[in-house]
Amino acid sequence: MNFLCSDLEGVFIPEVWINVADKTGIPELRRTTRDEPDYGKLMRFRMALLREKGLKLRDIQDVIATIRPLDGAVELLDWIKQQLPMVIVSDTFTQFADPLIAQLNRPTLFCNELIIDGDGYIADFALRQQDQKRKVVHALQNLNYTVIAMGDSYNDTSMLSQAEYGILFRPPENVIRDFPQFPVAHDYKELKEIIQSIL
Repeated sequence: MNFLCSDLEGVFIPEVWINVADKTGIPELRRTTRDEPDYGKLMRFRMALLREKGLKLRDIQDVIATIRPLDGAVELLDWIKQQLPMVIVSDTFTQFADPLIAQLNRPTLFCNELIIDGDGYIADFALRQQDQKRKVVHALQNLNYTVIAMGDSYNDTSMLSQAEYGILFRPPENVIRDFPQFPVAHDYKELKEIIQSIL
């Protein structure tokens, strides 16, 4: 039986941190896992920059409240859920994700937690577990599922490599170059066709 695991940002919703960068006028926050494969290093950079600029969790949540799903995302998710079981596995945080997941008709989401200090700043983060995306796929395989995985960035590639079928969705050229073994979908129509070819 097949099971689908997908990233969230860049696949169904816009990149949260890019939106935060644009709304706050802090271009350094546009740096994502498309640019920096080391997620811990990236988050420490973000937390230090937010504190330096005086931005708290509430400021980021105010930006997130304005984000809408990518065009066609809700329809694709509804179609996927009719074909096979699925879960979204993301490096985002529960404090960010809830209003976004609500707009996607609440698919199952596995993600991380932020640690907020008494002043409302992001002080740290707690990963569900190291390399959780790959480990979710591995756990499903241990339950005798054949896994289709899809994502757009470096932090998705261990999940794609672990799965029987890995798909890159609208990745940057550097990710395509570094991981030529994965088929690339440039829009939802192509993504749907690739999934259908596997089922």
